[in-house]
Amino acid sequence: MSDKPSIVWLRDDLRLADNPALTAAVTRGAPVIVVYVLDDVSAGIRPMGSASRWWLHHSLTALAHRLQELGGRLVLRRGPAHVEIDRLVDETDAGAVFWNRRYGAARAVDAELKSSLRSRGIEAASFQANLLFEPWSVTTATGTPFRVFTPFWKAALALQAPRAPLPAPDVLPIAGAILADLPSDDLDAWALLPHHPDWAGGLRERWTPGEAAALASVSRFAVGALAEYHRRDEPAVVATSFLSPHLRFGEISPFQVWHAVHGEAAALEPEARANVAKFLSEIGWREFNWNILFHAPNLAEQNIRGEFDAFPWDEPNPAELAAWQQGQTGIPLVDAGMRELWQTGYMHNRVRMVAASFLIKNLLVDWRIGERWFWDTLVDADEASNPGNWQWVAGSGADAAPYFRVFNPVLQAAKFDPHGVYIDTWIPVDELRPAPIVDLGESRRHALAAYDQMRHGGHSENVED
Repeated sequence: MSDKPSIVWLRDDLRLADNPALTAAVTRGAPVIVVYVLDDVSAGIRPMGSASRWWLHHSLTALAHRLQELGGRLVLRRGPAHVEIDRLVDETDAGAVFWNRRYGAARAVDAELKSSLRSRGIEAASFQANLLFEPWSVTTATGTPFRVFTPFWKAALALQAPRAPLPAPDVLPIAGAILADLPSDDLDAWALLPHHPDWAGGLRERWTPGEAAALASVSRFAVGALAEYHRRDEPAVVATSFLSPHLRFGEISPFQVWHAVHGEAAALEPEARANVAKFLSEIGWREFNWNILFHAPNLAEQNIRGEFDAFPWDEPNPAELAAWQQGQTGIPLVDAGMRELWQTGYMHNRVRMVAASFLIKNLLVDWRIGERWFWDTLVDADEASNPGNWQWVAGSGADAAPYFRVFNPVLQAAKFDPHGVYIDTWIPVDELRPAPIVDLGESRRHALAAYDQMRHGGHSENVED
């Protein structure tokens, strides 16, 4: 065993429990240095949107406090990750660097760094922490990636069951004088929070970032809303987990979620147990999107189905686009969702699909424009699920809804918010009757005509939800 320090490089895994990289460092026995590098510039990195940066600030604050309780310290650095990690290795004479894997284009940075560190005689290792199943482990019989969710999830569930979560360390091997003299950025200097104006009041009211809040949320869900999960499509009903931002920042792992809803962390009632498989299939959809991203790193910009490269998108009308962004389209369910998003950094999943369909198919706006708006305003926007779900609605993605499936927001409201409770929550009564910015029927016909044009005169089915 070496007494040279171990560096734990955190990314989207801002937790102490079930953190294999941290466990490996503690097990090694040498002093542990935990670092977060804010890297907006390396190849393959997609800089966070505004809402995510707000969440990151508070998540790092919570993590720093927790590390202090264990006798450690969170070191903050900003810049290209390979430069900052190399510099930290030199400053501390570290003998090992550990991290948990990421699966987007930035994994090339990790591979290069691992090779470089090992060539210098420094131990470097990465771990599975943020997906239940590694993307390369779930393939078709011919070894190719799945493009349809149901067989993907069936194949994943046929693999070895997800491991039990790892405990958080009781104490960290103290780095002592090394940490005391080690330069670290001031989190406030990163300016992750909005100031002029401060638009984050609704986020502060709605969310508590951090590992403790994440663990409390999954426990609360397992013994509470999970029993109502069969009503998850009703936006006025508290039937979902609200775990998505915690999972996005790795404040909780999918392994912890998996075992919590299987009754390891709580004695589940029969009503809750009846909903476990469906809830976990939504965790599986997250895994599916990451599997897609692993094989298609440019998911946020490139259509998975190449024929959509020829789709005749309209040039966005600035007034219509602004109306959609601000929740002023005159379509109540769409406007309620967009206002919920603006105020809280979140939108109910069913309403996300309706709002996205309206932009793509009724306004005929390129899905990438909507994806970028959600990327900036959602606290749970991650680089796999956000573009993957937009491509699903657009029809251009893997296992996508066909383009000719147009969500009718009036019918969707009647079906899933029949008493208008969700709509009334977000839209004042005196704003409920403005004229829609487009005619739903006419714009739908325009969308189907554009789809026919892409297909060079092919047949379009007449499907409306």
